[in-house]
Amino acid sequence: MASCTSEKKPRVIVLGGCGFIGRYLVEYLVDNELVSFVRVVDKVPPQTAWLNEKHQKIFDNHLVEFKSANLINPLSCDNAFVSDEKIDYVFNCAGETKIGQTDPVYKEGIYKLSLNCAQHSASIGVKHYVEISAGNMSTSDKVPLQEDSSPDPWTFVAKYKLQVEQELSTIPNLKYTILRPAIVYGPGDKNGLAPRLIIGAVYKHLGEMMKLLWGPNLHMNTVHVRDVARAIWHVANRDETVSQIYNVVDEGDTTQGMISDMVSDIFNINHDYLGTAISTLVKTGAVVEEANDKHMAPWAEACSKDGIENSPLSPYIDRELLYNKHLYLKTGKLTETTGFSYNYPKLNKDSLQEVLNDYAAMKIFPHSLIL
Repeated sequence: MASCTSEKKPRVIVLGGCGFIGRYLVEYLVDNELVSFVRVVDKVPPQTAWLNEKHQKIFDNHLVEFKSANLINPLSCDNAFVSDEKIDYVFNCAGETKIGQTDPVYKEGIYKLSLNCAQHSASIGVKHYVEISAGNMSTSDKVPLQEDSSPDPWTFVAKYKLQVEQELSTIPNLKYTILRPAIVYGPGDKNGLAPRLIIGAVYKHLGEMMKLLWGPNLHMNTVHVRDVARAIWHVANRDETVSQIYNVVDEGDTTQGMISDMVSDIFNINHDYLGTAISTLVKTGAVVEEANDKHMAPWAEACSKDGIENSPLSPYIDRELLYNKHLYLKTGKLTETTGFSYNYPKLNKDSLQEVLNDYAAMKIFPHSLIL
C-alpha cells in the first residue's frame, strides 16, 4: 500500500485529529506514506493542543490540512467535509472525552456529533468510515467482554458511544467499522494512565506510601496508542471488517496491581490498597474528594519547584473512574479474523517511562521527579 503512486493513494479525514488517538493516526499515515492528503478536523487548533515536537513536525507536513470545526453543529460539520476531490476514508476520533460532565454534554458531544459525522460520510460516499467507541462496556470480572456479548456501559462516555454504535447500522450507504479500545496509553496521554503516573510522582514528592482503592486484581486492560492508530488503518482497508465491532486490547490482561507495581518501581515508592470497606465510600464522593485534595496541592508545588508554570496534566481522577468496575475485554477477534498483530503486546515499565520522558521534554512534568 505504501508503494502506490501518490495519485492513487487515498485522501482521508481524521475527525478529532488533534486529540490523543487522532494525532497518532495522522503520524502513522504520514510517516508510512499511506495517503496523498489528510485533513485534520478539530475544535482545538494544533498550536494549542499540546503537541510534542514530533507531532508538531507531522502537522506541518504538506500533506496535512487543518480545519477548525464544531462537529456538533450541522453547518460546521458540513464545512469540514467539503472537498473538491473525493474523500476515501473518514476516521472519527472526535467526541467529548472529559470525565465529570453533565449528561446533555455527552449526548451532544458524542451521540449528536458522531451521527453528524457518520451521515456526512455516507452522503459523500466514503469507502470506509471507522468509529472509535469505548471499552467500558461491561463491569464483569469473571468473563472478558466479547464483541457480540450484551454490553452494560458504566461510564457516560460509553453509554453514548453504545448508542452511536447502534445507530450506525441505520444509516444508508455507510460502510463502517467500530473499534472499542481498552485504556489507551503512550506519549501524550493525559487521561488514560496519566493520572496514575502523576499520583505516583506526587507520592514521591511527599515521601509517602501511595494508597489505592480496591485491590490489585481490578482489571484495567490497556492498549498502546500506536497500536490503536495501526488498527484503525488496518480495518479500513479490509472488506470483511465492514459492519463489525472489534476490541482493541493488548494481550497482557493488565490489572491495577500491574500498573501500580510499575508506577511504584519508576518512582521508587511503596503502595498499598485501602480495601473494600473504605473503598465503598467512593460512592459518597468523600474518599475521592479527600484524595484529590491531597494530590492537587503537592502536584502544583512540584511543578512550581521545577519552574513549570502551565501544564495540561493533573492527578485529578473523577469518581466515575474509581468505582469497582472492571475494564476487561476479550482479545482475539481482531487478530484472528483480520491478521492484525500488536507491536506492544503487553504494558511494561519502559513504555510508561517513555510517557514520562516525553512530558519532561515538553516541560509539562517536573523533571526532578523522574531522575
